[in-house]
Amino acid sequence: MFFQKQYYKKYIQGEYDKEIAFLEGPITRLFSTKNKKTKKIAWIHNDISKVYGNNVRAKIKLMIDRKIYNKYQKLIFVSKDNKKAFDIQYPNMKPIEEVIYNYTNAQKVAEKSEDTIDFSFEDKQINFLTVARLVKQKGIDRLIHIHKKLINNNYKNKFYIIGEGPERKMLENLIKEKHLQETFFLLGSKENPYPYMKKADIFCLLSKFEGYGMVLEEAKILNKPIIITNTAGREAVENYKNSIIVENNENEIYNTLKYVIENNIKILSTEKEVYHNENIIQELENLLKEE
Repeated sequence: MFFQKQYYKKYIQGEYDKEIAFLEGPITRLFSTKNKKTKKIAWIHNDISKVYGNNVRAKIKLMIDRKIYNKYQKLIFVSKDNKKAFDIQYPNMKPIEEVIYNYTNAQKVAEKSEDTIDFSFEDKQINFLTVARLVKQKGIDRLIHIHKKLINNNYKNKFYIIGEGPERKMLENLIKEKHLQETFFLLGSKENPYPYMKKADIFCLLSKFEGYGMVLEEAKILNKPIIITNTAGREAVENYKNSIIVENNENEIYNTLKYVIENNIKILSTEKEVYHNENIIQELENLLKEE
């Protein structure tokens, strides 16, 4: 925040036509350093209004980042919802704003999902799978509480989480505290999560807030039933019939999972997804060709 010019001069060496800050935070602040020869582009993946929080430090960051983003020529959002939230937080900004959805290589996902893994899911119960970083945003702690309530009410199911993050220890302790070691599993990070996604019954992304999740695109490619919370991620499944969008609170998530378990629902639609996203590559090419 305070030594942008010095870091930029030290680490960004050479001449470039464009500099793209693909993550919110430090890299966006660093690349905002003025360079008359370079066009600056920033990517925004999340709902800015929820990323910062409400404390004094967050408010200072919010003020600083308004100035930071105004130094860019173009801002790219991965969802319409995220753009809308940004515009409410930061009205009347100078940069041109555009929405480009995340690109996923469908052929690669399909091929890698066929890899053999030494792992099998429970045959007699519904197997839910989430692929997510273990951070507050993803709401894994909330999910553990919901899972405990389902188990207590005799709605048998198993939940698997692929991913790592700073909340792992807290989540492990919560699983032990709730005596869920036999039904709720943190599988850690996997170099290839696709065979797990393919074998699971239902893919879930029950985050507290979300961008346009690439993992949802991957689940669609594999024609998995998807349950997500009503976040910006819903844009990924709006035309995907094999999905449920649930209101973003504990009670609604519980009722939806209960309904799925009670009725042994392992498919939400028989209609196969025909996946096309070639237009995204064209949009990215056009962006890079712009003067």
